[in-house]
Amino acid sequence: MANATNNEFFEALGALEKERGLPADYLVEKIKAAIVIAVKKDYEVEDDNVVVDIDQTLGVFRASLSQEVVEEVENPHTQVSLEDAQKVRKTFKVGQRLITPLKTKEFGRIAAQTAKHVIRQGIREAERTQQCTEMQSRAHEIITASIVSVDPDRGNVALDMGKGGSAVLPRNEQVPGESYVEGQLLQVYVVEVTPTERGPRVTISRTHPGLVKRMFEIEVPEIYDGTVEIKAIAREAGARTKLAVVSHDANVDPVGACIGAHGARVEKIVEELNGEKIDIIKWSEDITEFISAALSPAKVVKVELLPGETKSCRVTVPDHQLSLAIGNKGQNARLCARLTGYNIDIRPESGYYGEDEGE
Repeated sequence: MANATNNEFFEALGALEKERGLPADYLVEKIKAAIVIAVKKDYEVEDDNVVVDIDQTLGVFRASLSQEVVEEVENPHTQVSLEDAQKVRKTFKVGQRLITPLKTKEFGRIAAQTAKHVIRQGIREAERTQQCTEMQSRAHEIITASIVSVDPDRGNVALDMGKGGSAVLPRNEQVPGESYVEGQLLQVYVVEVTPTERGPRVTISRTHPGLVKRMFEIEVPEIYDGTVEIKAIAREAGARTKLAVVSHDANVDPVGACIGAHGARVEKIVEELNGEKIDIIKWSEDITEFISAALSPAKVVKVELLPGETKSCRVTVPDHQLSLAIGNKGQNARLCARLTGYNIDIRPESGYYGEDEGE
């Protein structure tokens, strides 16, 4: 290629590197590979018959055909006769290779088209990679996105995630009872980011326990700096979340830190979750203590761990606390079991309820 064209070409690569963050080396390798394919097709030759040399430092852009010197030519594309080779240089011998630089006119068209195509492709790839990196850095984070559209039939909500592109909040990741309108700002939890050929596929949720966990990490400085640790979380989105916390500093009350002065910290989170109830309990290494605390707001008389391979226990509560311990439609007991990892059998203090029924 002519020098003026070469200079323009390398300047364009330099500009792309600055503006788009596309490494020139990366593009050069891609362009080289694509030109080899294009020349192969045009001249009906194989890979080792094409030599492409792009030297950014010297501003050189060359392509040549490499042909084997033979006594008798069987393939005029990949071979050259000894007689013809010796017209170029008398010392040529059979088995050597004749390198013929492609003329700018022949090669320029292929190079220009190929470079354009590769650069366009490179820009798309780089944008996808940047988008993917941007989103991967925000995995397990909360993002405030704006609602682009709501599908009235399927219930899916399309969101604009800012630099991270777009994502869909499917119905099964939406909080029951919440309504969504176009243009509304919505906090979503990024569950997972998977790179695909079309860019990052982002899995988002409003129901994931991670949403509440991150809200507390953002809102409570003691959690952010590691003084207080969230040991377990169980959630039934839109209704109730149970959060088990522990303090690594004897002077800091973990539950108090999460609740905040006059309940300000937890209140802010409850507000953002549209009134979802949040029980904050103190985690304990002693599993019986932990189970007692997890059944909050109900008071517990005793916890008996049951023998067997499955983690099970029997919990006795005062008679008047039974419905509170079980919760509406069994929710409190269910969340307690999820939080502690134990199957929980709740019994009233006065004796086993329903023992004569259905026997």
